[in-house]
Amino acid sequence: MNKLIVSLVIVVSSFVSSSVMPCNAKNAVVSSPDGAVTVTVGVESAKPFYTVSYQGKMLVSPSHLGFRLDDGEMGTHVKMGTTSQKTVDETWFQPWGESEVVRNNYNELKVKFEERGGHHMQVVFRVFNDGFGFRYILSDMKGGKEYSVLDELTEMTLAHDAKAWSISSNHTEYFEGIYKASMLSEKDTVCTPLTIEYEKDLFLAIHEAALEDYASLNLTPRKEGHNGVRLLTALTPWNNGVKVYAKGEMKSPWRTMIISKTAGGLLTSNLMLNLNEPSRIEDTSWIEPGRYIGIWWSIHKKHNTWEMGPTHGATTENVKRYIDFAAKHGFSGVLAEGWNPGWGAGEQVTYLKSYPDFDIEEVTRYGLSKGVRFIGHTETWGRAALLEQEMDEAFAWFSKLGIRTVKTGYVGHLFDGKELAKSQYGIRHYRRVIECAAKHHIMIDNHEPAMPTGIQRTWPNLMTQEGVRGQEYNAWDRRGGNPPEHTVTLPFTRGLAGPTDFTPAIFNFSEIVKGTHPHSTLAKQLGEFVVIYSPLQMAADAIENYEGQPALTFIESCPTTWNRTVVPNGEIGKYITIARKERHGDRWFIGSITNEEARDLTIKLDFLDEGSNYKAIIYEDGPEADFEKNPYAMTIRQIELKKNDELRLHLARSGGAAIRIEKK
Repeated sequence: MNKLIVSLVIVVSSFVSSSVMPCNAKNAVVSSPDGAVTVTVGVESAKPFYTVSYQGKMLVSPSHLGFRLDDGEMGTHVKMGTTSQKTVDETWFQPWGESEVVRNNYNELKVKFEERGGHHMQVVFRVFNDGFGFRYILSDMKGGKEYSVLDELTEMTLAHDAKAWSISSNHTEYFEGIYKASMLSEKDTVCTPLTIEYEKDLFLAIHEAALEDYASLNLTPRKEGHNGVRLLTALTPWNNGVKVYAKGEMKSPWRTMIISKTAGGLLTSNLMLNLNEPSRIEDTSWIEPGRYIGIWWSIHKKHNTWEMGPTHGATTENVKRYIDFAAKHGFSGVLAEGWNPGWGAGEQVTYLKSYPDFDIEEVTRYGLSKGVRFIGHTETWGRAALLEQEMDEAFAWFSKLGIRTVKTGYVGHLFDGKELAKSQYGIRHYRRVIECAAKHHIMIDNHEPAMPTGIQRTWPNLMTQEGVRGQEYNAWDRRGGNPPEHTVTLPFTRGLAGPTDFTPAIFNFSEIVKGTHPHSTLAKQLGEFVVIYSPLQMAADAIENYEGQPALTFIESCPTTWNRTVVPNGEIGKYITIARKERHGDRWFIGSITNEEARDLTIKLDFLDEGSNYKAIIYEDGPEADFEKNPYAMTIRQIELKKNDELRLHLARSGGAAIRIEKK
């Protein structure tokens, strides 16, 4: 569907209705369009609260709302003010993503709480068929002067305890942790997304949306009553303890919960994206998803170096070699880390010139002549101020050279030696980088980021982000690398926050640290290329390991932006199958991966077109495949299919399959 048609759909299908309730209403109630989710908002003992029920059963018990500001608490002496409601049903177009057209259908409730002393706090609830979100709007508290939020007092009290997957907020740097399952009440303060198997056939995911000028959300569980669990908000602070500085009217991020009867339904929800603002980039024609390769894995494997020297990776000659490979095999870009001064001891970091052995003008010219763009890299080592000082000039230079993508990095515990990256200080920095990049038509791949919250809808040049324990741990981690269940857990956890630059598709499992390598089969590496979504998807291995490998033919054909995504099956931490239909074509691509257990899966092909005949090329674990004993064993077979056929797969231990389905 082209943009013109979509814009017409928006005009025709949008419907908004609203009403205002009188001030003396006791409680306000709003339900989802299908009536399954109901939010009730009111005041008890002069404190505002909300509850949530799902299909008539209490899900979120009474939970309080409010703030602790620098001049007192807000939400301790309130009465209900005016309320208003409206309904929205519209569709919008994604320039890239896991689906092309998104329906945005919700019922909204705005409640104004009147505080003793004249201030008021407005809370906006939007209730969708698959969950809800709410945000605060605080009026200008001090006549245009700055004030401080010392704590956000938002609670989310689940009616009973449940199994949940999370990473610790206090003991995980860059969000690079293993998502572990335990009872929610037993967890330390955790980062979001927080994924919960609440009951049999009922799954929840708690996160936030539209984090723009605020602190990142963390949650602290506390036992409540007989079996409930109260989740307390724990915002990431500035170094002086202040959580948020605000001036004028302040809008918080949305606090969100996805509700689904299946684990796979969490993945296909667009609730977070719908709670972000529409794109502020009018012409998105320069934003181009794609596959790329890079001088990266060879550095992590100690074959090359970031700094200049006898085995420097980012030399003119070596990058040209990668460009030749990219052009031959259909990759749109080549990344080279270590192209600029600053990697060696005592070197001054700059993004305004290249190392003497790397001719960036020649490399970019050579790449463009072959239809391949060089991808820039700006590692800061946490010196955010340095990037802000040079980025306008650097991005202008990159754009002039034909560079369209920049990978940013922030290895360093504190930004500028003083502030946490996911504090308001870091959030403001990330936003400045995205906006500056957009001005120069630069796409961003952000490493060591804050956890994504759907901002890519507003700024679609923010293509992908790390914030995950990625493939590099399989090169040098002294504990052995990522366990087999890692990549079958990520789609249900970190993946719910947005595109993930995990860097899949390693074909050579040799070791530089004994016992450390991808704990998977070759077919699973192909399956991860589909399962772990990124619109800029890196085939991460060195090109020597791709030469002559039949498995590469799947990656050569695999798109990175999609018309539609479905999840035929999956259990968190055990296995998952994802099927995606390409944009502007009829092909489907399927990735299926499992944990350390071998398993047989059946995929019902009810998503194919009625009346069409298809052929499927299946890359799968061979009969003797095993991630520990024989990871390379793989077979390629072709079969014929039609709608509603069942595709049967055998996945080896920590194995997988990758499938391309096309019309005959």
